Amino acid sequence: MQNIIFYSLAIGLLLVSFMKDKKKTKQSLMKAWKSFENILPQMLSMITLIGVIVSVLSPETISKIIGNSSGWYGVIIAALLGSVTLIPAFVAFPLAAILLQNGAGYMQLSAFISTLTMVGVITFPLEIKFFGKKFTILRNSLAFTLAFVVAFIIGKVVV
Repeated sequence: MQNIIFYSLAIGLLLVSFMKDKKKTKQSLMKAWKSFENILPQMLSMITLIGVIVSVLSPETISKIIGNSSGWYGVIIAALLGSVTLIPAFVAFPLAAILLQNGAGYMQLSAFISTLTMVGVITFPLEIKFFGKKFTILRNSLAFTLAFVVAFIIGKVVV
């Protein structure tokens, strides 16, 4: 029901905009389409990545590697995976939700998401170029350490 309300509201406001200024509305729709085209490859890669992970790894395997029972060992694995993975956050969150549904633990996923968004092993050379080696090492080290603090807090709050 909520979707029907939102879609009806969006279509209604689009019609109001179209009646008010056809040219600007068409320009806005073209910009929206361009944005959609730009984000589409990342969305398709997200769907493919999630499909491959879920088809290759059984829920038991996911649970064994990064499940609640894996403890800090699983947190370390998830943090290392997040550190070397380069995917946008809007792709990571749906991936984390699917991994959670398939047996991953909250602590492990919080470490994965934290390192994924804050630690950049792949972008390390570029970051050194702009910020310097000392700053880059310090920032990444602190971010990696903070991921474990976040995992610990999530582990205490959720579990």
